[in-house]
Amino acid sequence: MSKAFTKETDTEEETEDAPDQVPAGTTNYIRPQGFKALQDELLNLRRVERPKVVEIVSWAAGNGDRSENGDYIYGKKRLREIDRRIRYLTKRHESAHVVDPALQKNHGQVFFGATVTYIDHHDAERTITIVGADEADADAGLVSWISPVARALLKARVGDTVKVRTPSGEEEIDVLAISYGAS
Repeated sequence: MSKAFTKETDTEEETEDAPDQVPAGTTNYIRPQGFKALQDELLNLRRVERPKVVEIVSWAAGNGDRSENGDYIYGKKRLREIDRRIRYLTKRHESAHVVDPALQKNHGQVFFGATVTYIDHHDAERTITIVGADEADADAGLVSWISPVARALLKARVGDTVKVRTPSGEEEIDVLAISYGAS
């Protein structure tokens, strides 16, 4: 049977939205800059990317045989990807709870949004910022508040030694500094 007469199923693709990184029943914390980045990506997809692709698909559909039309086939696939990302970002946007670290009053303890410098078990000094799951980027030192390191550091003070569970076992890290600034 020709592929033109078969229904494309995207049920498998639709369930592949990025896995929900925040455990069920917990709040989706995010910093103001992370929330703005979510908003910017969502607006860009809705106002720029999707209309461009719709225009291409519309043009390609007018060219006749759709079964062998690469622009049409790729465009439809790209539209599904964009729509899936829009749905995901909309859910994340709606569930986000914005927390501004600059408003933190207790600068002596580690809470969401803190930038923490610590020494790990290899005597390497590391600096991380505890952020929301949607803004985590290990290469930039942005660690999700639900990660093992961040969970271990929460409520710690300068000079504290905390234990972190890792795949290789339990490790200790020493807190050197805590700050709440823009990062």
